[in-house]
Amino acid sequence: MITKDIIEARNAPRAADLEADYAALGARLARNGIAIDDLLARAKAFEVAVPSWGTGTGGTRFARFPGGGEPANIFDKLDDCGVIHGLTQATPRVSLHIPWDKAAPADLLAKAEEHGLGFDAMNSNTFQDQPDQAHSYKFGSLSHVDAATRAQAIEHNLECIEIGKTIGSKALTVWIGDGANFPGQTHMGRQFDRYLSSMKEIYAGLPEDWRIFSEHKIYEPAFYSTVVQDWGTSLLTAQELGEKAMCLVDLGHHAPNVNIEMIVSRLIRAGKLGGFHFNDSKYGDDDLDSGTIEPYRLFLVWNELVDAEATPGLDLAHMIDQSHNVTDPIESLMISAMEIQRAFVQASLVDRVALAGYQEENDALMASATLRAAFRTDVEPILAMARMQTGGAIDPIATYRASGYRAAVSETRPVVKGAGGGIV
Repeated sequence: MITKDIIEARNAPRAADLEADYAALGARLARNGIAIDDLLARAKAFEVAVPSWGTGTGGTRFARFPGGGEPANIFDKLDDCGVIHGLTQATPRVSLHIPWDKAAPADLLAKAEEHGLGFDAMNSNTFQDQPDQAHSYKFGSLSHVDAATRAQAIEHNLECIEIGKTIGSKALTVWIGDGANFPGQTHMGRQFDRYLSSMKEIYAGLPEDWRIFSEHKIYEPAFYSTVVQDWGTSLLTAQELGEKAMCLVDLGHHAPNVNIEMIVSRLIRAGKLGGFHFNDSKYGDDDLDSGTIEPYRLFLVWNELVDAEATPGLDLAHMIDQSHNVTDPIESLMISAMEIQRAFVQASLVDRVALAGYQEENDALMASATLRAAFRTDVEPILAMARMQTGGAIDPIATYRASGYRAAVSETRPVVKGAGGGIV
């Protein structure tokens, strides 16, 4: 692993420059009545969960090209997640995917404790068939026309809840690939009714202190219609299920040009925003590194979230959900964690009193300028100082590369060959 000694040795020659940059930014912010130490405290408290599956190389529908040192099991994945958190100090929780990550709960807890990690929401999988299952999900799972297939999918989700209870998770995320590729293939109304009926059975199995997240996705793998295709269907589902049911927003699962920050606002108003899967996209559901394509949109989403922080009952789960096809997954996840944290801190800079005034005066130009002023502020010294003061790396990527971690695990982990398709 990457020890504290390695991190401190890499930090040492950078510390003086960081102190100077932090002081300079602090002086600039102070002229506008902003205390930099308050922003530093917010940066230190920031958390975003890492998906266990994100530590492996992704791929497209056509091919996957594995990298060196691919994690062979959940324990390798947790080792990689420990590196990510150790360097960024922003990712203390890991989201497991069942059945990919099935293991003895005691062993999972022991490995997580070794790295100072906890567990986030559980993720079920009824979008692909497993070797030992009796019924295929080729034509659906929770909405399948066959009752036995639906029962199998329901039981799998209940199993995920039971596993999660043993490791400290408090939520279940349900995404299904159910839909249709051809007009007339399914009766859309009856299909949705079957989905709701199945979800109600899963909901009934939730512990009192758990939540269930419905995740929508406009397309893929069903290219004509999808059962839970947009935030409206997700909201309808959450409202029908009950107070423990919430909507999960993935930044890539929307039609082109959709105003995601407005969706965030509407779900907050409805009391049904449960959390986020962070990524970025250029054309569709691309699962690119967060903040690499539309950093301003990421900022605008966080602007809505920071604005709503005082909303009663708002308790959001944040997780990265990406496919790393041509990069080292550890590096991409670190970059994404830092970019998400950056957008959060930038949104915390918005002068909300001034913004509210411009909005009341219908001063569109100055309202927009108020947001841009926060977005254009380079908050890197705050992020780096937060990492250094909490035991992380001033420059996580440089420290990771200098450590030789990837080369080391490549010596001990099985070599993965082949170029099969699939995002995970």
